[in-house]
Amino acid sequence: MTNLRPRRGAARIAAVVFVVAAAAALVLAPACGEDEDELKIAFLADFSGPLAEFGPEIQTGVELAIQHVNDAGGVNGQDVVLVTGDTQVDPAIGVEEARRLVEVEGVHAIVGPLSSSVTIAVAESVTGEAGVPTISPSATSPSVTVAEDNGFLFRSTISDAAQAPVLAELVSRLGVTNVGVLYLNDAYGQGLAEGFEASYGGTATLVSLEDGQASYLAELEKAAGGGGTHLVAISFPAQAKVYIREALENGIFERFVFVDGTKSEELIAEIGAQFLEGSPGTAPASPESEASAAWDAAYIEAFGELPSRPFVREAYDATIALALAAEAAGSLEGAAIRDALVGVASPGGLTVLPGAEGVRAGLEAVRDGDDVNYEGAATTLDWNADGDVTSGFVGIWTYLGGAIVEQMVVPFSLP
Repeated sequence: MTNLRPRRGAARIAAVVFVVAAAAALVLAPACGEDEDELKIAFLADFSGPLAEFGPEIQTGVELAIQHVNDAGGVNGQDVVLVTGDTQVDPAIGVEEARRLVEVEGVHAIVGPLSSSVTIAVAESVTGEAGVPTISPSATSPSVTVAEDNGFLFRSTISDAAQAPVLAELVSRLGVTNVGVLYLNDAYGQGLAEGFEASYGGTATLVSLEDGQASYLAELEKAAGGGGTHLVAISFPAQAKVYIREALENGIFERFVFVDGTKSEELIAEIGAQFLEGSPGTAPASPESEASAAWDAAYIEAFGELPSRPFVREAYDATIALALAAEAAGSLEGAAIRDALVGVASPGGLTVLPGAEGVRAGLEAVRDGDDVNYEGAATTLDWNADGDVTSGFVGIWTYLGGAIVEQMVVPFSLP
C-alpha cells in the first residue's frame, strides 16, 4: 500500500531542494497541477496470504519497468508513479483494494491481480465499470477469458487452455496412466484441473480442496481412491506444503507432478529436497531469445541475479505495455490507454525490446508518431479480442538437487 516514486538520482533531488528553499511559493502551485498528469500504475498483488512469497519478487518486475520508463523521460513528460495494494488472495479484499486504488489513489491502470479468482472479481466489480485497464501477469484460468470486464481486462501470461494439454502430455510421457489430482477450489484450480482431465488419456481422480485447512487427509484419501500412482498438485504453496507432507507421512502418495502454482522454493524448504527430487511440473515459460536475453541482462544488473519465482517477466511486460499505450494515446483516460494497448504490441513498426535502451527507443518512436511492436520478456503480447495472448510457451521444469531446474519449453498458439 506504499506509494513509490523511482528516483532519478541525488543530483536531481538536490536541485529540487534548492529550488524549493529559494522559491517555495512559485514551485508548489504548479506541482499540484503536474501530479494530475502523472501516470499512476497500481500493482495489486499478494503480500500476505497463500501467495505471500510471490508478491514481493513479482513487484521487482514492475519496479524495473517503471525505472526504465522514467529513465527514458517517463510518460507524457512525467514520471510514472507506482502504488501497491494487497489482495491476500481473497476476492472480497481484492475488490476493496481495487476500489481504494481507483477511487482514492486515482490510479490509471493496474498490473495484477495475481490469482484468477481475484482477477475476475476485480474486473467484474471494479475496473471494468470504472474503465481502468488491468493486466494480470499470472491469472491463467480459462475463466478470465469470459470475464465481464467491458474490454478492460488483459493478461500478459498464457491461459491454462495452453498449459493443461502440456501437463497432460507430461504425465503421459512419464508412462503414468492413473493419477490423483488435488486442486484448489477456485477459478485457477478448477480450470487447470478440468483442462488436464479433458486432455489426459488415462484415469484421473479429481478432488477439490479449500484454502486454510489444517489437514487434507480426507481429500488425499479420496484422490488415492482411484488407484493413482502419482498426485498432480494444482494449488498454491500454502496448501501444498500441508498435503504433500501428509501424503508422504501417511504413505498415500510418494510421487508428484506440479504446476505453476506449486513451483516454489518455499515448498523445497518446507518438505525437504530429497522428497521432491525428480518431480516435474509445468508453468508458463519464455525461450531463449533476443528479448529474453535483454531482460535477463537488465534484471541481473538491477538485482544481482535472475528471479527464482515465475511471472516476474510478465509483470515487467504488463507495465511496459501500459506505459507505451499511455504515451501513444497521449492521454491518461482508461479507454484511450486500453485502445492503444493492442497497437503497441502488434506486428509492424519498430520492434521494441525489454531493457533500458529498448524502452527508451520505443518511447521515442511513439513520441515521434511511429508504430511500435513491444516484444515481451516472457512472450509476445499479440492480444486477441478477449485480452488473451495468442501465442507463447509452456515450460517443463523439475525439482533437482534442492533447486528448480528448467528443462524445456513447448510453443503453443490459441485462436
